[in-house]
This record gives sequence, C-alpha cells and structure tokens, in this order.
Amino acid sequence: MRRVWAVLLVLLALAAASCGSNRPADGSAGSPEPLTVFAAASLKGPFTQLGATFEADHPGTAVALSFAGSADLVTQLQGGAPADVFASADTATMEQATRDQLVAGDPVVFTSNRLEIVVPPGNPDRISSLAGLAAAGLKVVVCAPQVPCGAAARRVQTAAGVALTPVSEESSVGDVLNKVRAGEADAGLVYVTDVKAAGDAVTGVAFPEAGRAVNQYPIAVLATSEHSALAREFVSLVTGAEGQRVLTAAGFGS
Repeated sequence: MRRVWAVLLVLLALAAASCGSNRPADGSAGSPEPLTVFAAASLKGPFTQLGATFEADHPGTAVALSFAGSADLVTQLQGGAPADVFASADTATMEQATRDQLVAGDPVVFTSNRLEIVVPPGNPDRISSLAGLAAAGLKVVVCAPQVPCGAAARRVQTAAGVALTPVSEESSVGDVLNKVRAGEADAGLVYVTDVKAAGDAVTGVAFPEAGRAVNQYPIAVLATSEHSALAREFVSLVTGAEGQRVLTAAGFGS
C-alpha cells in the first residue's frame, strides 16, 4: 500500500510540473498576444515610444514594430506579410493599399511632415536654399520617386523650378539621412523630424518651397489582422491626445 501511495505522489508531482512548464517566467497565464505594426521609417522614434506605452496599458500584449519605406511596406503586405496596423508617410501609398483591399475600414490622417535639407554638422558647403543643391560637384541624395519622401522631393523641385541630379535615390528617408551622416553625401532631402531626431550628428536647412509638399500621414487597421480589436485600440492611441503629444514632441505637424 505504501508503494502505491508513493507512485501516486510521484505521478501527481509530474503532472503539476508539466502544467507549470506551460507558464512563462513572469507567472502570467500564457504567451503575450502579438500586435504587428508596419510604419513608415520616419515614424520610428514616436512609434517606438507609443508601442511601449501600449504594452504598459495592455498587459500581455507585445507590440512588434516594423519600419521601412512606405512603398516597401505595401509590397510586403501585397506578398502576404502578416500585420495588424499600417501607418504610411503619405496618402497616395495608403490609397494603393486600400485599392488592393489590404485595409479594413477608412484610414485616418493622424499627423503631417515636411522636407528639410540635411547636411553635415556646421553646413560646410554653406547650402542655404534648395537651388543650392544643384551646385556643380555637390553630392546630393534623395528618396526614390515611389517613396513618399521622394514624391515630396519631386514636388518641391517643381515648385522651386529646380532640377536636382542626385548621386543616388534611396528606398527610405532613413537611408538618405545615413548617407549624409556617414559622409557619403554632401546633402540630402529628409523630413524635419529626421533632422531633429539626429541631433548634433547633422544640420538642417529649412527652405520655403517645403510648404508646397506637406505629407499627410494616414493609419489604418489591416484587413487580414488577427487582432483587430487591439489594432483599433493602437490606432486610437496614435490619434488620441497621448499619440498627438508624442508626435508633436518629435516635430510632426498636427
């Protein structure tokens, strides 16, 4: 009889250990519920902050942020990449996503941004205008035309009557900024917010024609989202008071 009781106690202990092994180290009931957000590269700073805020307000939720050029993100979505929220750096890219039935409901514009010339610290080439980027021998980089910052660059050139000859066209605004920071280019066209986020690593030069190409940023829940309720709450955070405070602090427009 004692041997039978001993066997039973061992079996009970093994069963308890098996149940406990399915729980994460923090003692919660299961794995975090994922929320995947695709966002334009220029949103990296504020969305990283808002992602942390969302996780704090939604225990058990893990926000996965993917940043790239808006056009590249749409290409990934068209290829079946799983995501719950998409935030674009212009309305044209979001309209493409809507036409392809990637979006659930109507996108909402939540902020705006405009271009600024970015140069190395101290502005060694003394660039003071958009026309100055057309100087002979100056290595200028811009975004590719299919990228929102590239489309904006085309519009400001038309507005200013300036034709630039860039040494390269990049797939995201972050790539343009990095080329200037690394000394691979003398100047580039990026967003005001990118210059602000880079701090002392670069210098920004404002130009009046930028006001002719202000980009509106829309956000939407994706049609294939498996966490649509959470996705709508994330959109509400971005469009609400806290989201607007964080975006404004990063230099975005209202």
